Amino acid sequence: MPDSLDESRAAIDTAVGDHAESWDRTGLIPLTVLRELGTRGLLCAQVPIEHGGIGYSSLLTGRLAAHTGSRCSSLRSVMTSQGMAAWTIQRMGDAKQRRRYLTELTGGSLAAVGFSEPESGSDLSTITTRIVQDGDSVVLTGHKVWMTAAHYADLLVTIARYGDEAAAVVVPATAAGVRVERIADPLGCRAAGHSDVQFDEVRLPVSSVLGGGGQSLPMLITTALAYGRMSVAWGCAGILRACLAEATAHARSRKQFGKPLAEHQLIGRHLAELLVAEQVTTRTCEHASRSWDSGAPELVIDSVLAKHVGASNAVRGATSAVQVLASGGARDGGSVARAYRDAKLMEIIEGSTEICQLILAQHALTLR
Repeated sequence: MPDSLDESRAAIDTAVGDHAESWDRTGLIPLTVLRELGTRGLLCAQVPIEHGGIGYSSLLTGRLAAHTGSRCSSLRSVMTSQGMAAWTIQRMGDAKQRRRYLTELTGGSLAAVGFSEPESGSDLSTITTRIVQDGDSVVLTGHKVWMTAAHYADLLVTIARYGDEAAAVVVPATAAGVRVERIADPLGCRAAGHSDVQFDEVRLPVSSVLGGGGQSLPMLITTALAYGRMSVAWGCAGILRACLAEATAHARSRKQFGKPLAEHQLIGRHLAELLVAEQVTTRTCEHASRSWDSGAPELVIDSVLAKHVGASNAVRGATSAVQVLASGGARDGGSVARAYRDAKLMEIIEGSTEICQLILAQHALTLR
């Protein structure tokens, strides 16, 4: 298991190699790669050491997510999914559940988290997936959409209604009544295993319900999404770093009108804006991670701010990088074209740009 951030980054580099483009084209990351990274603790690095994890802080986990995002956003998305599942188990599960499930997630098992439904996206208060107790079992019925990494997952951590309240239940992907259908050719993060999942009267032991259930739905959603938003924000910093590296390299080497592109002022403007976007995103993420690590009361709003800043900057930055590379940036599968598609998805997942703006506006009204 890696002992340092440098070793963790090196392990990601070795795993990705030059495969990011082929993974994007085929829409698949080899399971052997994901399980190897999982057993090394790299897919959910904040899991405590006593449960087989690395025990990274939010800041170190974020820096690892940024590096992974600079190499392959699909892999970073799987990392986000695994981390969200682990964090939900860590926060909502009892001691026995934490020992069981977190050890599985650091032992090679893969996980996905289910929120959205066909009629319930931004407004998760309208979810209809339901858990009903039946003796010493519970029965899960419902339909989740766009579950990142569900195509690869062994465990599906599913948010559902439970009586008058809510619960997160851990569902084996092989359980009777579970049907996972991979979404073909998504716009971005094509190899992240996005899937729709149907639960048709899935019978599970009561012990599958984290913490016995009975939590408020907003608390469950906030708990999982806070982690996801942090990871996405850091991943956006990685997207911007990849775009900046490609754009500056191209601007140095490509000549037009007798001089390198970098010496043309309008191209220089794109490079400057890319640098600013990467730096602002990184500093906002660092601030949010420090809030998380210190347990500051602002950590939820800071995670929303980081996600909003990161996603917005990633979209603009990827657009600038495509413009600098011109036809070279328009080649599907290339790193900049891939970043352009992946970045747009970041404005939708874990709370759309509009939802983030609404939350931030509400927060602004509380300030004096």
